[in-house]
Amino acid sequence: MLFEPARPAADALRTVLAFPSSYSVGITSLGYQVVWASLARRSDLDVRRLFTDQGDPPHRSCDLFGLSLSWELDGPVLLDLLERQGIPLWSHQRGEDDPIVFGGGPVLTANPEPLAPFFDVVLLGDGELLLPAFIDALQAARPLPRPERLRQLARVPGVYVPSLYAPRYDSDGTLLGVEPTTAEVPATIAKQTWRGNTLSHSTVITPEAAWPSIHMVEVARSCPELCRFCLASYLTLPFRTASLDDGLIPAVETGLAVTQRLGLLGASVTQHPQFADLLTWLDQDRFEGTRVSVSSVRAATVTPQLGRILARRGSKSLTIAIESGSERMRRVVNKKLSGEEIFAAARYAKEGGLSGLKLYGMAGLPSEEEADIEATADLLLALRKATPGLRLSLGVSTFVPKAHTPFQWEGVRPEAEKRLQRLARRLQPKGIELRPESYGWSVIQALLSRSDRRLAPVIAAARGRHDSQGGWKTAYRAVRAGEATAPADLPVPLPAPPPWEEVVHATWDEERVLPWTHLEGPLPPATLLRHRQEALAGDSSADPPAAPTPPH
Repeated sequence: MLFEPARPAADALRTVLAFPSSYSVGITSLGYQVVWASLARRSDLDVRRLFTDQGDPPHRSCDLFGLSLSWELDGPVLLDLLERQGIPLWSHQRGEDDPIVFGGGPVLTANPEPLAPFFDVVLLGDGELLLPAFIDALQAARPLPRPERLRQLARVPGVYVPSLYAPRYDSDGTLLGVEPTTAEVPATIAKQTWRGNTLSHSTVITPEAAWPSIHMVEVARSCPELCRFCLASYLTLPFRTASLDDGLIPAVETGLAVTQRLGLLGASVTQHPQFADLLTWLDQDRFEGTRVSVSSVRAATVTPQLGRILARRGSKSLTIAIESGSERMRRVVNKKLSGEEIFAAARYAKEGGLSGLKLYGMAGLPSEEEADIEATADLLLALRKATPGLRLSLGVSTFVPKAHTPFQWEGVRPEAEKRLQRLARRLQPKGIELRPESYGWSVIQALLSRSDRRLAPVIAAARGRHDSQGGWKTAYRAVRAGEATAPADLPVPLPAPPPWEEVVHATWDEERVLPWTHLEGPLPPATLLRHRQEALAGDSSADPPAAPTPPH
């Protein structure tokens, strides 16, 4: 452990910080580690960790229960964790003796509404700013009755108290808005953004992690490329990089004092302006035996130096996101990447001594056609021919719309399922590994990412079977039919959810009130709409995708 928790004061708030998965997965989450360390360094909190399979010694009772959420499909696990702690599932049923239940992370920052009735507080944005302000406000309001405590918390920038906001629906079930129930709270809540030049790094290093004994260092936050579907870019703007001398090098030195495995993280690591300098520093002989791995890198930034140093530092492969083998589709999604750059990345990886190249793409993107999927297969086959001996794999997922991105108005395309199968038929017989994500689970992910509060009764009804796609569909039908409902004493009654097709697959009208309209992301809706229109307008006259050929 690189961090020593503070000794709790006698009157410290008894706090549980939960993660909706096993210890090995949760402790590998850098976000979870950083939130835990931020809380545990305070003497006015007594923090215990909780995972689905284990945890620290529990409190007899707790005052504060938090959940870090980074993936939509993990959200429903919240109800299981609350039940294990003896905490009422619905926020309106909690009393003075129950803890304040709060949550944060990218999923809740993007669209907390499906889970909103289960949370007392949602923190929107970066923890560096939010957590201290939230805890300070909570401590200041500690003597007050629970309703007044929540009203005080709702005045903190970036702190969203769902019970103080009510969804309003038209007679046909159309969402008209989510509005404050009292003039004491703001009409909209803005995501908070940390703008410092020091980012995060591991506070716990353990062989029990999913990535054993690794020290993770955040090199960059957000991404300047702005691919039109990308939550990791749009939701976390602006692009920020850690200072090399004051941030990255000291963080790396700290971790390498206790382990020889280093992970450099970020959505666009190699676009750090001093990344080449960091690589040169890591190329010193004193780091012999150190294993360095990097998260997905932009193909256009792959250099012979990158391939050589990573191979020397124990990496076997490089990961690049291409989104599609079709240049037309890459223009649509704003992926500023040419076929020549993809071939060059593969060549540099092989020449540097790496044995594999992992590529990531999507099926079912807006305006995608059959020819675009064929172009992806053609690209992989051409890469295999151009770089013999380099092990190629393609991870491919179904497009899922995300809040606060230009493609938030688009739906999941049913034809994506057959297109995943088409890629498998073309690539697997040629020795190219295909790692497709489940189309069915992408549909459930879209259900969670696009819904409003009317999904909360579905989440409750799916308990015990939320690990089954059929369980979700059965629960949705039951709530639609009135066979399963929210508690009768819910302060604001919820109508039945809209048809499944409308939530998951429909392309929404640009004038539609979105479930997250009252939550301000980094860019205003008008900008997102313009980016969407530019993406789709530039598509109609584009030439059909041509078969890729390696550059001479």
